[in-house]
Amino acid sequence: MLTVLLTRHGHTLRSEPEQYLGQHVNAPLSERGRSDARALAKRLAPVTIDRLITSPLGRSVETAEILGAERSLAIEQDERLAELDYGAWEGLTIEEIERRFPGEHEEYDENPAIHRVGGGESGLQVAARLAALVDELLGWWETTKGDRTCVLVGHSSVNRVFLALVLDVPLPDYRRRFRQDWANLTVLEWPDRRSGPELVLGNDLSHTRGAVGVTWR
Repeated sequence: MLTVLLTRHGHTLRSEPEQYLGQHVNAPLSERGRSDARALAKRLAPVTIDRLITSPLGRSVETAEILGAERSLAIEQDERLAELDYGAWEGLTIEEIERRFPGEHEEYDENPAIHRVGGGESGLQVAARLAALVDELLGWWETTKGDRTCVLVGHSSVNRVFLALVLDVPLPDYRRRFRQDWANLTVLEWPDRRSGPELVLGNDLSHTRGAVGVTWR
């Protein structure tokens, strides 16, 4: 079985007020973000993790470093997990976007799969790079001929596109159907490539409220 533990980076110093943080805005973790990442690391301490793969953006790398601090495990940076490129929206709140680019946010809400946000990326473009990553992960697991567990550290939009892709949810619905809070735990299990994964746990935050240990089985 291939188990993927999907998480979003922790809360950042630019998370409030909520802004569109894509690929071009530096947003270090806040103390809350580091604390929640440490809580997730503690929760996952009993789990054997074979690979730890992160977006190359600083907030995700910092989260991955916390998750891997007590493990002899190389942290792999993969650009396919980078957040959606928000183009001219980078660093702006919804209110600022609506004021500067009238009507664009409504178009994005209607179909985020095809709308190139702020002239940046569309959901379809993100899904294409993620499909290549999923195929690579499945190929790696199949060649190892055993159970494997992989942690992926991404972002809000890229993680929701990932979930829509692997769970066969229409891509235009990815923002409506899924949530990805900071430092959450989402668990997917593939018994085989053909059947696709089971969503075992979605956007769970119990570790940030004091729960420890593995709780999805």
